Amino acid sequence: MLDPHPHPASAEQDARHKINPPPKPGRAKLIAVIAVLVAVGVAVAGILLRRQQESEVAKWTAELAVPAVATVTPKRGVTGQQVSLPGDIEAWFEAPIYARVSGYLKAWHFDFGAHVEKGQLLAEIDAPDLDAQLDAAKARLASAQAQVNVRQAERNFAETTYARWRDSPKGVVSEQETEAKKAEFGSADARYKASLAEANVNKSQVDQLTALETFKRIVAPFDGVVTSRTTDVGALINAGSGASAGPQLFRVADVHEMRVFVQVPQEQSSSMRAGLTAEMTLPQYPDKTFKAVVSTTSEAINKTARTLLVELHADNADNLLQPGTFTQVRFNLADNPSMLKIPTSALIFREDGPQLAILGAGNKVELRSIKLGRNLGTEFEVLAGLAASDVVIDSPPDSLSQGETVRVSTDVTPSPAHEAEVR
Repeated sequence: MLDPHPHPASAEQDARHKINPPPKPGRAKLIAVIAVLVAVGVAVAGILLRRQQESEVAKWTAELAVPAVATVTPKRGVTGQQVSLPGDIEAWFEAPIYARVSGYLKAWHFDFGAHVEKGQLLAEIDAPDLDAQLDAAKARLASAQAQVNVRQAERNFAETTYARWRDSPKGVVSEQETEAKKAEFGSADARYKASLAEANVNKSQVDQLTALETFKRIVAPFDGVVTSRTTDVGALINAGSGASAGPQLFRVADVHEMRVFVQVPQEQSSSMRAGLTAEMTLPQYPDKTFKAVVSTTSEAINKTARTLLVELHADNADNLLQPGTFTQVRFNLADNPSMLKIPTSALIFREDGPQLAILGAGNKVELRSIKLGRNLGTEFEVLAGLAASDVVIDSPPDSLSQGETVRVSTDVTPSPAHEAEVR
């Protein structure tokens, strides 16, 4: 049913249409095209911006994938070098004292620890067998000397008789008798010489036994300290030394100056020269150091240990150094201006031994095996495998590999954990 009355809304719409008439069809199409172009432009710009951001992210990620490292150059020259090696302290002279005669110990006069002088009596041996042998030898000597006197008288008589017969006028005695007297004189002279030789033999036996008698007195061979006494009064003494004889009676050491023996490894043997100074430390004197000087070397490498025997001399005026003592010897080596050294933080320890990461052309890594020298604390000597012109990567990452590309950064500091691990 139609409403014959007009509505107010229809009147308002008519008024608006009169003020803003609807666009024409051509203009609307142009507006639509522009809107589409704007939308496409916005989409393309967004895509290009996203691709640029993705490229930057990829580049940033690639840069982060390349390890950043710090580098150092080897230092040249090592001063104040020291090599610490174990050594043994021995006496200047040290002699085990054995008995030269068998018997029983009559008395000893010095115990171990006593300071004695050369020729001072240490002990006495009672040797009755030796005394009896000496008495018998003296008796044989006396008998032989008496026999010499008899033979000498016979010789003199035979010589006088022969002289008379020889000097008699011709025709008084026959030549046969003269020859007989000559033969008797020759025989008497031979018997005299034989008795004289026998007497000399007996005298040598007496001299020998007399010399052995002096060995009943055991004396100090030189000034020193008695370091051992292994006998006592009444003990059976066997002459000589070795497994078949008795043990040593005493041991005397001259300790006014000491000899120190050190086995130096072959690698360091070239530095050992006479006159080289050293410092010794002993466990019983932790706060003391003792001076020593290299006297000589064996000038031959021990084939078994591959070491050089070095002898040092140390003064012992205060008697603090004792024979048989272990000591740690620090040799003061000459300066080596050509020696290279690197920080311990640059070392790499893998299955191939100690290595360094060398920065090569194009920032490529070269893992190079080296031969280390002494540990200087925060630095190591490099004996082989490194040149002064090499650039060394300090504190290299554990994952670093041969040929890997790195970037050098001055902001990277060595890793304390790596340095501690190397030490």
